[in-house]
Amino acid sequence: MAQLNNVVSIHPYFRPHEGKLDEFLALLPKFVERTATESACLYYDFSVSDELVHCREAYIGAEGVQTHLENVGDLLEAASKIAELEQLEFHGPAEELDKLRPGLADLSPAYFVFQCGLEKVGAGPAS
Repeated sequence: MAQLNNVVSIHPYFRPHEGKLDEFLALLPKFVERTATESACLYYDFSVSDELVHCREAYIGAEGVQTHLENVGDLLEAASKIAELEQLEFHGPAEELDKLRPGLADLSPAYFVFQCGLEKVGAGPAS
């Protein structure tokens, strides 16, 4: 079984500006297409609740996160013109989060340090 003890997940919440939800949603397939090229990406998807858009994403290590942010930087810039980043969270082991802190300080994210859990990689559906 693969060890996922260095996984970092990102949880950004975007609130599109008034009347810009459809324009923002039109960017989402571009984000997915670009992210599909990243070998360190474990999952990447969007969900919407009313006017709030959430991206659920995870990467192998801080390096995977940094590669992703560089890869979609221009798309994030375009998104920032039509939406507010309402909340940003990074979840993972302290060692990996510490690698990210210096470069992300201007975004004021919340950091959630992993404590314990259950890894079920490759587990099939429950019978």
